This record gives sequence, structure tokens and C-alpha cells, in this order.
Amino acid sequence: MNPPSTGTVRITVVPSPACHFCEDAEQTLAGMADSFTFELERVPMETPEGARLVAEHRPALSPLVLVDGIYFSAGRLPRKKLTKLLTARGASIAAGASRG
Repeated sequence: MNPPSTGTVRITVVPSPACHFCEDAEQTLAGMADSFTFELERVPMETPEGARLVAEHRPALSPLVLVDGIYFSAGRLPRKKLTKLLTARGASIAAGASRG
């Protein structure tokens, strides 16, 4: 079940130390910020909130990625899947400009 498409999309990344998939995800998301509007939250795994999210979602790999609080991926960030989701949610900067 997807949340309504109104409001800002919130992406939460729960990285672990010395994780190359985590670094890649953060770099990818930084680059996607040029094309999409979203709120990015980084919650390190070693924090109480990070540990709680890992215990709740039990990812096989790091990083754990949530979109609007819902499990999205674990391990290597699926770029095409995320682009498709952000486009569907109306988070595209170009789409936002054409609505204004």
C-alpha cells in the first residue's frame, strides 16, 4: 500500500560503518537531488533509532532504505526503481515546475 502522493517524499538511509553500498547510495541520492525533490534522513545503524529500524525491518545487507517509512531496499540502491517511484509520486523537479 502506497501513501498518498501529496507532500514531500521522505527517504531514510540507515548506513553501517565501512559499507561501500552505503557510500554509493548516499552519493546516488545526492546526485538525484538535482532532479527530484525529497527529504533525506541519514540514521546511522549504531544510533538507537538506527538499531530500532534494523530490528524492525531486518535487512539482509546495508544500507536499509525506507521511503516514507516503508521498506524500499537493502544493499545496493536500485536506481531505476527509485527513479520510477519518485516520478510516480510527483517528486520530479521538472514535473513540479510545470504544475506551478
